[in-house]
Amino acid sequence: MATQTTIIPHSQQPLVSRTYPSEADLDAAIVAASTAQKAWAKVPVAERIAIGRKFMDEFKAMADEIPMELTLQMGRPVSQCPGEVRGFLDRADYMLSIAESSLADVPLTNTDKPGFRRFIKRTPLGVVLVIAPWNFPYLVSVNSVLPAIVAGNAVIFKPSPQTPLTAERFALALTKAGVPKDIIQVIHMSPALSTRAIQHPSVDFISFTGSVQGGRAVGEAATLAKGFKGVGLELGGKDPAYVRPDADLDYTVGELVDGALFNSGQSCCAVERIYVHESVYDVFVDAFVKIVKSYKLGDPTKPETNLGPVVSLASAERIRKQVSDAVAAGAKALIPEDLFPIAQAGTTYVAPQVLVNVNHTMDVMMEESFGPILMNDSPYGLTASVWTNAAANSDSEEAFLKFVDEIEAGTVFLNRCDFLDPALAWTGVKDSGRGVSLSKFGYDQLTRAKSVHMKIKTS
Repeated sequence: MATQTTIIPHSQQPLVSRTYPSEADLDAAIVAASTAQKAWAKVPVAERIAIGRKFMDEFKAMADEIPMELTLQMGRPVSQCPGEVRGFLDRADYMLSIAESSLADVPLTNTDKPGFRRFIKRTPLGVVLVIAPWNFPYLVSVNSVLPAIVAGNAVIFKPSPQTPLTAERFALALTKAGVPKDIIQVIHMSPALSTRAIQHPSVDFISFTGSVQGGRAVGEAATLAKGFKGVGLELGGKDPAYVRPDADLDYTVGELVDGALFNSGQSCCAVERIYVHESVYDVFVDAFVKIVKSYKLGDPTKPETNLGPVVSLASAERIRKQVSDAVAAGAKALIPEDLFPIAQAGTTYVAPQVLVNVNHTMDVMMEESFGPILMNDSPYGLTASVWTNAAANSDSEEAFLKFVDEIEAGTVFLNRCDFLDPALAWTGVKDSGRGVSLSKFGYDQLTRAKSVHMKIKTS
């Protein structure tokens, strides 16, 4: 049988291998999920929520084991990995706190005519296939896996081959808490098996997070399947920031450096384009470059490292090419390469870079880099941020709200970036995808409306 092997990004050594199932075994797992889901849907919502709370306890008990394990899988500095555990638990807590109200029947009592009763139920979809990414494997998967299960669905969970252990831990905590084993199944799949799962008649919805190319393949596979499957796609970003003349630069510069370089820039909502008002441009750029130069790029297992490798040699080469192509086309690089000697060709270490004098003919401005580079529009629309002193200037808040109406993005931030609030809908426009996760609307995506129309009095 075919296998996959996870390569440690910084050492390029194998970490773990997993065997793919046969087509027959995959089909059997999906049928088992469909069968189990019918019973799971009958479990009262309050009981499913209680199991969700137990799941959080089980996951907390694993917290100390996760950071280094995550670092070895995808390369983030170990000092920064506990934050993903905290964020995971925060999102789980919020989605559980709103589950009962989000899944409750919607009564129409105020407009019912005498002798009638009408209401709208939220019913589970059935089997949800979750295809998760490697860059924030816990934070992204909790957005869909836990709400899907709490809503009464079964989940087939396909993790990235880069981070297989994350899904296995997630599922283990769920089953320890009382989720039936066929309701949460981690299945490692090749692209061909993934297509088979997408098109399986018992899979009702696909939640995919990843690249535009991957999202397009998922959407096409679902379209070619029999029936009409729902698909949620959370794809890439080329997220811009605009710094207005009254921005608090002492605060703004550091926030934007972090928003660009955290996780080696490998975030769908990383800041990759910064537009700065000319009146503060020089001061901003100087301060930005100074902070970037202070970063410590190196072995992610060491506590002093705050910038690790990118995920693969291919990613590293692609990022280097985007930078070199931009420089050849007239962009100016402000970070000397010799400041980060570990960043050599043939390695996954990529030096952070700040580019100025860029324009929108360059790929580095238009295409998602997924790396630690910054540029001064794009087919993406995930998030955008505006930086201005709204506390001191009411006109600045009004200006921001005008930007909100004009910016084509799923989320628009004021004075922050690269952050998901679980109370807000996480969504994108254009090539950043379609569908919603988190918030009440995340539950809406994982359920269907069923209308109940009762004529009680017939005479």
